[in-house]
Amino acid sequence: MEIKYFDAHTHAHFPVYGDDGNLIVEHAASAGVGFVTVGTSKSTSADAVSFAEKYENVWACIGLYPGHAVESSRDEDEYGILEKKDMMPAEPFDYDFFKTLAESKKVVAVGECGLDLSYGETEEKIEAQRNEFIKQIKFANEIEKPLMIHCRDLYKELAELLITHYQLPITHPPIIHSFRGTIEEAKIFLDLGCYFTFGGVITFPPKKNGIIYADVINEIPIEYLLSETDAPWVAPVPYRGKRNEPAYVAEVVKKLAEIKNVSEEAMREQILKNTKSAFGIEF
Repeated sequence: MEIKYFDAHTHAHFPVYGDDGNLIVEHAASAGVGFVTVGTSKSTSADAVSFAEKYENVWACIGLYPGHAVESSRDEDEYGILEKKDMMPAEPFDYDFFKTLAESKKVVAVGECGLDLSYGETEEKIEAQRNEFIKQIKFANEIEKPLMIHCRDLYKELAELLITHYQLPITHPPIIHSFRGTIEEAKIFLDLGCYFTFGGVITFPPKKNGIIYADVINEIPIEYLLSETDAPWVAPVPYRGKRNEPAYVAEVVKKLAEIKNVSEEAMREQILKNTKSAFGIEF
């Protein structure tokens, strides 16, 4: 198939899709969409690889989500409704397990990993996230894949960890998923050569006192932009409120083009070029 759009971050293999996995991929293929389906733990990363290996237009990302570095509740979309009320114990990064997964040619990144203040403001919980993230930075260095980074409210700490532990010069720049930092924070990551993904939230009307995504995106050179959906969540307008899926990523590309004041075709082609460079893949 000809890939015209690319969703750099989705979770198309999660149980929330039930038996619709094949249908989701068919929708994406019909829309000319390739995508990376992203793991968040040992089990969901293994599922991501198995899912990606079945389809021409799908790749996988493997890693440990920062929320799983500490005890957390099970998410229905991520783990299934029967386990909704169960608590998940903290999960350490299992090097040998992920090293075996990384042998698949469909694995293109490590994550989603990083730091998130919403999973506990205590230093103990932040330190637990920090330790597991450092392990994944070193793992990404070793297997020569980019990091797929999740960060919320801890961008300063994130930058310090990348500068301290990433192998410099960075030959496989990190990808900052769903960036929601300031212009000043964006510039720090640009200096490190990072890519930035943006999703459906940029199509929403700006919230009062919220992030003005257009202002941040305008400060990021077009060569460092990637499109995503983060499906099943945050469906873009005009699908807002529905279960999201990779086929909808074209709406994100359209909005990025509008913000950057370029044609949709120019943005589409640039994002494909950026995608190939960021993930080291050809299609």
